[in-house]
Amino acid sequence: MAAALGTVTLGSVRSTNSTEAPLPHVDRASPGEASAPADHSTEESSPDRVSSIVAAMSLRQKVGQLFVTVAHGATADSPHPGNREDYGVDTPAEVVREFQLGGVIHFSWTDSLREPRQIAELSNDLQRTALGSGAGVPLTIATDQEQGAVTRIGEPATALPGNMALGAARDPHRAARAAGITGRELRAMGITQNFAPVGDVNVNPENPVIGVRSFGSDPELVARLTRAQVRGHQDFGSAASTVSATVKHFPGHGDTSVDSHTALPVIDHTAEQWRRLDAPPFRAAIDAGTDSVMTAHIKFPRLDDSGEPATLSHEVLTGMLREELGFEGVVVTDSLRMEGVHELHPNEPVSVLAFRAGADQLLMPRDLSAAIESVIAAVRSGELSERDIDRSVTRILRMKERRGLFDDPLVDPGAVGRAVGNERNARRARRITDSTVTVLRNDSGLLPMRERPRDVLVTGSGTDTVSELARLVRERGPRAEALPTGSSPDNGTVERVTALARQHEVVIVLTNAAWKETNSAQRDLVRSLGETNTPVIAVAVRDPYDAAYAEQVGTWLTTYSHRTVAMESLARVLFGEVSPVGKLPVPVPDPRRPGNDRYPFGHGVTW
Repeated sequence: MAAALGTVTLGSVRSTNSTEAPLPHVDRASPGEASAPADHSTEESSPDRVSSIVAAMSLRQKVGQLFVTVAHGATADSPHPGNREDYGVDTPAEVVREFQLGGVIHFSWTDSLREPRQIAELSNDLQRTALGSGAGVPLTIATDQEQGAVTRIGEPATALPGNMALGAARDPHRAARAAGITGRELRAMGITQNFAPVGDVNVNPENPVIGVRSFGSDPELVARLTRAQVRGHQDFGSAASTVSATVKHFPGHGDTSVDSHTALPVIDHTAEQWRRLDAPPFRAAIDAGTDSVMTAHIKFPRLDDSGEPATLSHEVLTGMLREELGFEGVVVTDSLRMEGVHELHPNEPVSVLAFRAGADQLLMPRDLSAAIESVIAAVRSGELSERDIDRSVTRILRMKERRGLFDDPLVDPGAVGRAVGNERNARRARRITDSTVTVLRNDSGLLPMRERPRDVLVTGSGTDTVSELARLVRERGPRAEALPTGSSPDNGTVERVTALARQHEVVIVLTNAAWKETNSAQRDLVRSLGETNTPVIAVAVRDPYDAAYAEQVGTWLTTYSHRTVAMESLARVLFGEVSPVGKLPVPVPDPRRPGNDRYPFGHGVTW
């Protein structure tokens, strides 16, 4: 169900950071307005270095630079069964050395992200391996630290609001500051490329894969915040302290109800709709000088009638991204392990197809060795041009040069404890998050609870989240009982919680994606609680769409995240320590009246 878009006037939240160092300039122009070009003086300062390196590389070394993949293990020299299974070698260092990789990507499931100092030491040792083998070129080291719903590195790294929460705050300055904190902390751990921000415009409330990862449903709002986060990642310090931004997922993954991890979504936008709705954030990111753009495994039949997903579409990657939008940086595919890119080509070398379409970095092929050999074979057969390989490798090396990797690829593990998760960053994160909490209803004036209730029941979805919020309530004086129900409470649990609610002065119930039919039992719980005489505060801790499903409850808030930093800000709003200023960055449709909104874009109650 696509939500209608309207004209929006962007407001800004008054900054409380006046005593802090100013941000680099954040262009607040509309996506179509001219803006000053990003400073790429480093790229122009030493073109001979990059050209000389490329000229001296063998074909195999150049093809290796195109690939970014996982390497399993917490240290570079630790054997891990995942490496043996995937690559036929034992250690992360051997993966880099054997395949002469251009980059690696860290995940928790690869056992690469245990804690900041370990990440820094792993990154350093992998860089030393790359510098000591093959062409001696430093790696890009990547992860997806979007914040919010997609956060690869947890505490002690600073937790910040995700995109939809930042969309509720409506402040490019704060969005840039959040990206700047994230980028500096990543770089202190040796990570050089962040696969963020998400530039998708989430106009489909049923989107199963983007949702709160998007800044919102309005192209102008998403464009402004995407531009700000690109600059926060890339311009918030020297080359050696910043990371490459990667805006994703081109040409736009916002209007789909299918997850491209498991199938191939189809979006039926016309070229005019794409230019108006999907393109503005990518245009803004390119204007801001984004180092890279990630592709989407998604089909736009009215933009390219070949039937190919965007990742494999020459019309999309070369015609639209390169030629129409003028992007000259690095195009990186989304993971080539995902089903969406293989649906039409189950037995073909998709790495060759993606490169031929216009991609530079080829991310996580299912069979790395076969993928590399397929690209080499395509060059030798004439299917691919070595000149095109050189062009892509040059783009990749210039991106590395812009981040200072040829001069200083290593980080200081001894400094990680001071750089990552420090109190200054935590203080800024709290201020940013306080500006995101959105109050949708306060019909009975229950909020703020400045007169503390004696006892509170905290219940609903998320064991850790419910327990954390109960702890925060207790810190403020009331007794608070935590009773998590899970995402699908059965009838007995709903009855038990409802009975217990009658013994408390106030109930706070948390929902998480209750709008989904698979989570409809959460709606039953909220409705049942709303029929008691106990005041109920309902909080959607992910998508705001939950608030349209329980009219029995007259007090609704949304935090767009279940993480601790969001619960801390929620508690401050509930008890009147800060005033809520968040405004809905998406409309909340009315499920009983299709085509109508229960809460419109920009809605938010304050006091």
